[in-house]
Amino acid sequence: MQNSKEIKNRLFPVFLKLEELDVLLVGGGNVGLEKLSAMLNNSPDTKVTMVADMFRDELREYVKDYPNVKLIERKFEFNDLNNRDLVILSTDNPDLHASIKRVTTERHILCNVADTPHLCDFYLGSIVQKGDLKIGISTNGKSPTMAKRMREFLDDIIPENIQQLLENLREIRKSIKGDFQEKIRIMNEVTEGMVKGNKSDVN
Repeated sequence: MQNSKEIKNRLFPVFLKLEELDVLLVGGGNVGLEKLSAMLNNSPDTKVTMVADMFRDELREYVKDYPNVKLIERKFEFNDLNNRDLVILSTDNPDLHASIKRVTTERHILCNVADTPHLCDFYLGSIVQKGDLKIGISTNGKSPTMAKRMREFLDDIIPENIQQLLENLREIRKSIKGDFQEKIRIMNEVTEGMVKGNKSDVN
């Protein structure tokens, strides 16, 4: 068993069903648009309420295609936190962020604070997606640029036909007879052959 002191990145990766959650995003500038698009590119039906005293025109234009995004143009009020599952803060006011974070902690609401890793309960990492395959990348808040480079690298080496491979594997899994251990053994053999084949193509 690995010594816990040897673990550098202690974040636990999860994939959230954002479309089943209620998200509050405070801020209407470039960072707010970046956070919003990151969510909607993955979960386009997510219910997001955005509160800001000003929204950029680019953001207003972007949300026209997303009816579940609600824009409220005024200063943040603490009542905005009611019934929220996730909160994302993206203003240029660190004092406001700190005060909101204190309340989200009291209410047990998970919160992400842009460019302030020590205040974050979770990070929005770089994501690689091809078909049903999705890979999240984290540098523990150290270097978003490195996460971006890793995303580009993985996007290049993952085969374009990965969705067909996944569909084939699902059919193979459904057709396998035997107990759980036997199914695992067969699937390990099948996927090992696929991985080796793709490595050969890369080389």
